[in-house]
Amino acid sequence: MDWTALRGRWFKPRATGSGNVPPPRVAVVTDSSCSLPSGWAGSERMAALVRIVPMPVMIGEQIYGEGTDKMIAALALALAQGQDVRTSRPAPGQFEAVYAELAAAGYAAVVSVHLSGKLSGTVDSARLAARTAQIPVQVIDTASVAMGLGFAVEAAAAAAADGAEARDVAFAATSCAAAANILFYVPSLEQLRRGGRIGAAAGWFGTLLAVKPILAIRDGLVVPIERVRTAPKALARLEELCRAELDARTGPVRVAVHHFGNEAEAERLASAVIRERPDTSVLLCPLPAVLAAHAGLGVLAVAVSPAVMPNLNESGQARLAGDPQADTGGAAQEAAPLAGSIPGTALTDTTGSTGTGSGRPGVPGVAGRRDLDPESDID
Repeated sequence: MDWTALRGRWFKPRATGSGNVPPPRVAVVTDSSCSLPSGWAGSERMAALVRIVPMPVMIGEQIYGEGTDKMIAALALALAQGQDVRTSRPAPGQFEAVYAELAAAGYAAVVSVHLSGKLSGTVDSARLAARTAQIPVQVIDTASVAMGLGFAVEAAAAAAADGAEARDVAFAATSCAAAANILFYVPSLEQLRRGGRIGAAAGWFGTLLAVKPILAIRDGLVVPIERVRTAPKALARLEELCRAELDARTGPVRVAVHHFGNEAEAERLASAVIRERPDTSVLLCPLPAVLAAHAGLGVLAVAVSPAVMPNLNESGQARLAGDPQADTGGAAQEAAPLAGSIPGTALTDTTGSTGTGSGRPGVPGVAGRRDLDPESDID
């Protein structure tokens, strides 16, 4: 199979949007951990209403932006040599500038969709900026990362491109994020330990050198699934778990296979997914640098999501458990309280406290860690 044609695009692209709808009134903002490749959108209309705020990566004293070939090469070398690699949330000012630009462009509202607040303070920066935005901003903590977040952004953009209101765009993002599952393999836990993202897998450090861990994202945290003694067995086990995940789902499915420093293994896994479910859309893409900085060289991740999300009801509105609070002064609006109806989605109230849905079991003793302190954030 010629994987050159698959890199950075969907195996079976999904058409979205229609020709006879009014201009979108809602824009979508996200961060560069979402993993969306170039050409991800089903239409120019979708692509035009999305803004991606870059997340900085620091290698030693050098600061890099997401996505450049120079930065990817420098990060791979730094990880191989064990150099100091850090990340930071975007500064609130970056979000303020984006929200202001969208208001000036004529959008009526913004839905700001971000990676787990238990892994990064990015959603807090977005929330601070939203308080002074000129138009209403709904900030969503997806409790996810990589294409688990990317799928949610795509769903939100598709809804916005079809003319949906902010409430329904937010519903599309939260329901998609809740339906996604992420499994990943790392050759070593060391880089996760350095970045403070190890969570419940911390107890494995007694056998660190012997462990080839398989991990998952649950309720916004990195949690351990299995310990495997060799890399080949761990990769085989990841494929088995991916197959089980596909078997448990009905209807069309989308899969993203992420890699950093091991593209051949990612191609093999993607090929196995297609053989297992020929009707599955597969995206093969590198893990974003801001995530690879914590996962390390050799990470292999799989994000699985339904290809078809819940429709709006007959009145054109999403079925939600409640409504966002009205705000005419431009202050932040949080997504509607979906935790009771959409399991596993973490939503945050305006005071910053976090609740989780009941669909996925919590992991006792797991503490979330954020990026650098606000005082150390990079403008």
